[in-house]
Amino acid sequence: MAKIKRVHRSGRRIFKGIIFLIITCAILGAFVYVPFFTLTNINLNGANYITTEDVIKIGNIYIGEPLFELETDTIATRLSSDLRIEEVTVRRKLPGTLEVTIKERKPVATIICDYGYLDLDKSGTILDSYKTLKVMQIPMITGATVHDKYIGDTVEDKMVKEVLIFLQKINADALNKISEIAIIEENYIVAYTNTERSVQIRIGKLERLDEKARLTEDFLKNLENNPNPIEYVDFNYTAPFIKLAK
Repeated sequence: MAKIKRVHRSGRRIFKGIIFLIITCAILGAFVYVPFFTLTNINLNGANYITTEDVIKIGNIYIGEPLFELETDTIATRLSSDLRIEEVTVRRKLPGTLEVTIKERKPVATIICDYGYLDLDKSGTILDSYKTLKVMQIPMITGATVHDKYIGDTVEDKMVKEVLIFLQKINADALNKISEIAIIEENYIVAYTNTERSVQIRIGKLERLDEKARLTEDFLKNLENNPNPIEYVDFNYTAPFIKLAK
């Protein structure tokens, strides 16, 4: 008789377990598919060039679909395929928001090519191409021309790479005040400001780049308040040399 009772108790436990599992699945199913938990908004962070519309299109996302049916890893992979995006994370946020945080590849310089102009990021990757020169917020690299390269390709020219290394050490405010970086000869560059009276910044040899980047930032920051017209500043020396304009 004791054995029969144990069998009955074991059967009840199994039955209760099955019922509990069914109820749990029903609750989870309702939780996932209830209209309250559908995608109604995309919160895009860190983007200056990428738009919400871009995210929807590239990520193959549809407003109104169940939030928990969205595969965030898959969406992140799709977005990462866009050349403009360096890093991306995608997360759900209840009740109906998708949080997309992007780190964009930013153009740091423009360079002449066979068919027009190319925008380069810090690694030399070509982000954009165009035939007519745009109003530039980034410096133009002169003294070198890129051949047979297109969007997505990487420029491998040694001097261009060195210039990009220098430019990425400069903050955005200073970068926007430089109109041109001229490659004068191998291992020697000169920058020009985009001020009303262009000032030459002789960066010189591509050495002590951290120090020269800091000096460039300080010089450009103080240039507007300098009462004396400057012809050029030379960072080749231990102490910067400033030549006043006549």
